[in-house]
Amino acid sequence: MTPRPTPSAVARTGFGLVAALFVFLLALLFGAWGVWQVARTSHASPCDPHATDALTQRVATLERSDQVSRAANTKLQSTLAEREEQIAQLKADVDFYERLVGATGQRHGLSVHALQLHRQPGGAWHFSAVLTQNLDRAAVSTGTLTLAIEGSRQGELETLDWPTLRQQANAAGAPYSFRYFQQVDGDVFLPAGFTPARINVRLQPRGGAVVEHAVTWAEATGNTTAATR
Repeated sequence: MTPRPTPSAVARTGFGLVAALFVFLLALLFGAWGVWQVARTSHASPCDPHATDALTQRVATLERSDQVSRAANTKLQSTLAEREEQIAQLKADVDFYERLVGATGQRHGLSVHALQLHRQPGGAWHFSAVLTQNLDRAAVSTGTLTLAIEGSRQGELETLDWPTLRQQANAAGAPYSFRYFQQVDGDVFLPAGFTPARINVRLQPRGGAVVEHAVTWAEATGNTTAATR
């Protein structure tokens, strides 16, 4: 999961939309100018070679302006689609914050809100886990996060624990400390030939009970091909 956008992201989204509309209007004005140029010379005598050359040039200009208008329109449509997607994500983020810290939000203890993994160069996988809690707003949740991945290799079921995933014998868990929510990031490594199926997230709070959360590999990676080389 990418970091939550700040209010400045909303301003950048609006500025990009205004800029795209401005480019589109300029293209339309350029096209209108081409039409006017053709109309201005259309009354000339067809036998006048100079008028014919001028008309040909105006037609070429009009065709070019039409191409520019079409390209601008295509870019505008693409920009609008991107902005709509960004706005939808921003609205989802606002809803998330309101449910978490709002006065009417449902109270819950330490939990894993989301987990995403993305393939990195060199056989690594980058994970992003969003942790939340709003049961006690005055308390700070502190502890460590570890992962274990279940799967198979050479036809045998296998579970990779945290030290194996980190390629460190005594690997410490990823630390967290927050009041409402936090994104915890890190990298894990899968051995060649291993096909992951499920990820188990384990939260070990300081002085509290362990919290566990499971998610399928397909959900966490967006259906990324599971088998490793």
